[in-house]
Amino acid sequence: MSTPDISFEFFPPQSLEASFRLWDTVQTLAPLDPRFVSVTYGAGGTTRDLTRDAVTTLNKNSGLNVAAHLTCVNATREETLKIAHDYAEAGVTDIVALRGDPPKGAGGFRAHADGFASSVELIEALAETGKFNIRVGAYPDLHPEAADAQNDIDWLKAKIDAGANEALTQFFFDAESFFRFRDACEKAGIDAPITPGILPIENWSGVQNFAKRCGAHIPEWLINAFEKATRDGREDLLATAVCTELCSNLIDGGVNKLHFYTLNRPELTRDVCFALGIVPQVDLQNVA
Repeated sequence: MSTPDISFEFFPPQSLEASFRLWDTVQTLAPLDPRFVSVTYGAGGTTRDLTRDAVTTLNKNSGLNVAAHLTCVNATREETLKIAHDYAEAGVTDIVALRGDPPKGAGGFRAHADGFASSVELIEALAETGKFNIRVGAYPDLHPEAADAQNDIDWLKAKIDAGANEALTQFFFDAESFFRFRDACEKAGIDAPITPGILPIENWSGVQNFAKRCGAHIPEWLINAFEKATRDGREDLLATAVCTELCSNLIDGGVNKLHFYTLNRPELTRDVCFALGIVPQVDLQNVA
């Protein structure tokens, strides 16, 4: 089995303790030589400043290729493009362009009167600058707002046609879900790379709630397995095995890139990477 290229997603810290956790996460995973790491945006744009600070700090101090999430929520076009311009000035030219989640309790996305109405409009504006490598979201399982699976594919094609270079999928737990989606995208004429998003299960109850919000399907066998593992106190062992098997199945099916949602808890992601044969890269010049 060949080893895939990997990337990691972090979220911006909102406290001093969380800042230390983020840096510990970076220190743990950076030796695995990711092709990039990304930093998320909170719902409703609530972490805009925190995201910017985390991105610029990591870009300056970590030695990693850092991608910034950028959304359309609660900002004018001018404000959003100013953030993008500032990233480019700081040397950050990778953007994960998303519509973004509405603020909690908002009841759905509402575009700012002077803002971008969709991720497609944001992508078009970013692409016109010629400054950015643009990644976008994709959904192997049905997006909560999509009418049907074809609607998700149509939206992805519109985003790629608007100038996006790569898609990162929402997490899923069945490799066949990804393969069906990949085949349907190819049939629709989407030729940009589609990288599977992988969520190691650090907290089973939290993952179930997260999956409900974003439309990710949890297979019945996985529910049963975690119920038994919880009774036996073997959740960590099961989580590592399940995630490793999913990644192995994807690799066997021709996938050569994986994007891990770390939740700023790196140990399980690291262990899965080790199981896949992805080992820390040693700087031979510093070895006595």
